[in-house]
Amino acid sequence: MKMEKEEYAIVIEYLPNGYPLEKKMMPIVQAVGTVNLTLLELVPRRGVSIVLGQKVYIGEGKREEIYYILGRLHREKLTEPAKEQLKELIKKIVKEKKHIDFFNNSEAINKKVHQIELLPGFGKKHTQEILAKRKEKSFKSYEDMKNRIQNLPDPEKAIERRIFQELTTFERYNLFVS
Repeated sequence: MKMEKEEYAIVIEYLPNGYPLEKKMMPIVQAVGTVNLTLLELVPRRGVSIVLGQKVYIGEGKREEIYYILGRLHREKLTEPAKEQLKELIKKIVKEKKHIDFFNNSEAINKKVHQIELLPGFGKKHTQEILAKRKEKSFKSYEDMKNRIQNLPDPEKAIERRIFQELTTFERYNLFVS
């Protein structure tokens, strides 16, 4: 599967003097790509003001705010404020239809584990109920899921937690982040 290239990123941290314990004192922007949710380290242009939550262009050609892309941001370098910003950003992202479609289109990873089971709070019982209900009719929203399945953990919160886990810790299987 070919990954789509990131064109834009959302700023989750701005370090005007770089990382505190590193000798290089160049400004760093920690950001997350809008398409693949890739964690990125960016170097801003001189004299440009960077604001948390700002959407910056990182694609080909002339970039207004970003001088160059340093590369992928290692999860160990994520600052605590960046993690908090990330949680808020994920809440907005999870409202998108593609995350509801996850419940309609997810598949088994192998004979014993289904993708839905990897969500925090979802086990085999919930997975079986979701699979049975989606055969009858696709889910239209998180609310629709909660109404059709009894005692279901909040699917929106579960996806938020899973995306945050995939971005901040090592996961064997990534469902949402590339």
